[in-house]
Amino acid sequence: MSNHLAIAATTATLRGLLDKKLDEIFPVRVTARSPDKARDTATDDQVNLFLYQTMPSAAWRNRDMPSQLKPGETGHPPLPLTLYYLLTAYSDEAKDDFKSQILLGRAMSVLHDHPLLDKTEIKNVSSGDLATSDLHEQIERVRITLEPMPLEELSKLWTAFQTHYRTSAAYKVDVVLIESTRPAKAPLPVLERGKGDKGVTSQPDVESPFPTLLGIGLPNGQLSARLGDALKLTGRHLTGTTVSVQLVNPRLDEPLTNPAAVTITNATDTEVDITLKNDPVLWAAGLFTVSVVVTTGADVRTTNELPLTVAPRITTALPLNVVRNPVTHEATIPLSVSPEVRPGQRASLVIGSREVPANVHPAQTANLTFLVKEAPLGKHFLRVRIDGVDSLLVIPGPPPVFDPNQTVTIT
Repeated sequence: MSNHLAIAATTATLRGLLDKKLDEIFPVRVTARSPDKARDTATDDQVNLFLYQTMPSAAWRNRDMPSQLKPGETGHPPLPLTLYYLLTAYSDEAKDDFKSQILLGRAMSVLHDHPLLDKTEIKNVSSGDLATSDLHEQIERVRITLEPMPLEELSKLWTAFQTHYRTSAAYKVDVVLIESTRPAKAPLPVLERGKGDKGVTSQPDVESPFPTLLGIGLPNGQLSARLGDALKLTGRHLTGTTVSVQLVNPRLDEPLTNPAAVTITNATDTEVDITLKNDPVLWAAGLFTVSVVVTTGADVRTTNELPLTVAPRITTALPLNVVRNPVTHEATIPLSVSPEVRPGQRASLVIGSREVPANVHPAQTANLTFLVKEAPLGKHFLRVRIDGVDSLLVIPGPPPVFDPNQTVTIT
């Protein structure tokens, strides 16, 4: 996801990339000014990168942000932008322009060899005014492409700045996705999927001779697992000298495995039964990928990965009663959750059909606070959403029903 600082963060990252690579050959000053102010009275070697146009990306226009919205929810698409830059080189030579051409060629070579901006590069320049830029967390990589520009259009651009024309190169940088700040509407989840809640079934056509995971069985037909739950991994060729399970989440530095985070209670050729240990500090709510590592002698094989969502659990005593401020019509709802919420994780409270973001949590914590503006009076169902995964609200049936205790009453 990106915020309003994404454009400036992209320019800063490109300038930092050119500054680093060009300085490896000889000292050169890299700037990001308009062509009429780029040179001023300077006479040193200089490369100038100027953002001369921003355009909406046709490929991303009117598309929802992937994984941002759940089925049935309505939100607003991000602002997808394509940025256009003008790259110009200057030198201190009074007669010939060879040195500036060398600089331009070197700068173009740097961008040609670096078609994608790395997340680490973007994050390293996010300081000062750009400290809160989250361009590095954007789901789509930022790409750099040489954009041919006819001489006539290039000349018009220089004429618009009323300065002398110089040989330049134009580049297209996309895509920059600026997330909408308008709130999304989150209705209650569907209780049954199809007749009898059978859902969708599938059968593979070709059987692989290698260890393969086919499915993950959750207790009581849950959509997500919770700490302490027993899961059944089904597949083929899952036995060996040793069997281990790995769960990977981008918020965690290392994969979670047995015996620290997972207990393997049974392992056969077609099933591996595991239990998620109830360790709120070690775990994190969100989307995991699960795989099984089968070792037979010196042969180590890892299965395919299957997705598993680990849902947060509200540990505060429920149902909850909250008094609304009679003047501001705001209500503060404090909740404790498990697992603990890590810095950078997106935490929100879905109260009724509204999603309310949590107050800032700079450190790992189990306690969250939600400020509900224009809080609606009455009784409402509660769900905590961490990195897009909701706490479980439905009690399995038949028939399934909403948990009557998982509510808040605002008076």
